[in-house]
Amino acid sequence: MLKNWNPAEIPSSEEVKNRLKKSRIRLYELQMKIKEHKLPVLVLFEGWGAAGKGSTIGKIIKNIDPRFFKVATMSAPTEEELRKPFLYRYMKQIPEAGKFTFLDSGWMDETIKDVLHNDLSEEAYDKRIDSIKRFERQLTDNGYLVVKFFMHIDHEEQSDRMEKLLSDKDTKWRVSKSDKWQNEHYKKCSKVFDAYLRDTNLPTAPWYLIDAKDSKWAELQVLETLVSGIEVALQNSAHSVPLLQNIFPLAKMPKLRDFDLEGKSISDEDYKKELDELQAQLKDLHNRLYRKRIPVIITYEGWDAAGKGGNIKRITEALDPRGFEVHPIASPEPHEKARHYLWRFWTRLPKDGHIAIFDRTWYGRVMVERLEGFCSENDWKRAYNEINEFEKELSDWGAVIIKFWVQIDKDTQLQRFTDRQNNPEKRWKITDEDWRNREKWDLYEEAVDEMLQKTSTTYAPWHILESVDKKYARIKALKIIIEELEKALN
Repeated sequence: MLKNWNPAEIPSSEEVKNRLKKSRIRLYELQMKIKEHKLPVLVLFEGWGAAGKGSTIGKIIKNIDPRFFKVATMSAPTEEELRKPFLYRYMKQIPEAGKFTFLDSGWMDETIKDVLHNDLSEEAYDKRIDSIKRFERQLTDNGYLVVKFFMHIDHEEQSDRMEKLLSDKDTKWRVSKSDKWQNEHYKKCSKVFDAYLRDTNLPTAPWYLIDAKDSKWAELQVLETLVSGIEVALQNSAHSVPLLQNIFPLAKMPKLRDFDLEGKSISDEDYKKELDELQAQLKDLHNRLYRKRIPVIITYEGWDAAGKGGNIKRITEALDPRGFEVHPIASPEPHEKARHYLWRFWTRLPKDGHIAIFDRTWYGRVMVERLEGFCSENDWKRAYNEINEFEKELSDWGAVIIKFWVQIDKDTQLQRFTDRQNNPEKRWKITDEDWRNREKWDLYEEAVDEMLQKTSTTYAPWHILESVDKKYARIKALKIIIEELEKALN
């Protein structure tokens, strides 16, 4: 892209002035439409050091109500961020519906630096590019406007600007070591930049090359592009997104009705003996996981009253409390609902070496949200692939992903519901919503079957826990966890 780029001729100063005035007014007008239509706008500024990214952002935001935007400077990742997946810190920054987020550098800058300093192999680079493309496409598929600017200046212009900045004690701090290195290796950097821009130039999130030699002309290019992008996004907001074919290997899963629940029980004596032995093994494995910095994600879905809570309790009893966290997932809070549905799970991921246990998960998208009408048909049908992509990202990061569906029959659920209703100490566990969901058992079973078929991948397969006897299910879960952790450690 950079190699063959022919910048447009700079208009006269009078024309630039008039077009700037018009574009500033239009952006100011559009911010209310963005709020009204709940359009989230993510604007990424990348480019050469000293190209004017920060100053351009400063000029753009003057036309926006400060309540509706956030600016984030993405410097080098912290130690904490380095213990999370690559995209974690960028996913955290995505805006709420109806608001802007401006990023001063982002995933391009971090990737490019890794390439230039030989911290990323060719294979790792390809994986990184795939991750970035999926990330950007998922955002746009879920209604985000992603606008990517590359601020371009030639070698001579960069040298002149850096020299000027360095000559003044009040501005020399703005020239980083990275900027100096970039200037010294301009041709090498240009080649890597060009490759990255071509690799990530998506139809739904294209790159806009900005001629940044003149600051007012640069501002105008950014403003007009941003205004045009917002106008098109508002027009397209009602259109459905094409569904993508699954490209990930699937593990065959039977339907729920094919799982035999008869005879899946254990005596109290055997249960106590096995529980003690298995918990001791898990405790040892947890220590080894921490030393090897392997992250673990354990998820629980299942029928109401199936025994998820008791199952989780027997796992956590064996773990160092400093090395795990349990996330009970309820209906999303307003600030969570206003973002990509996976955002609240991205922000709850464990550090490497730690364990995160989810009591209900991102699969709510294809179950309760699907059946209760909390999202469109296009949303939940698209989610199967998005979830597989999300879990692939976690798997590529090095996480062990263990997914449980806790299975009981309809009669067992009724008995447990009734017992809870009649027990004052357990009555809080049963709600009107539980009874309403029970009335939709057949619909939920159909949805679960489809979920199991479409999201049981080879890198994140589903495990069914027969839980008519809760003790049996607890032992089975512990055995599966131990087996999967041993695989990861060997």
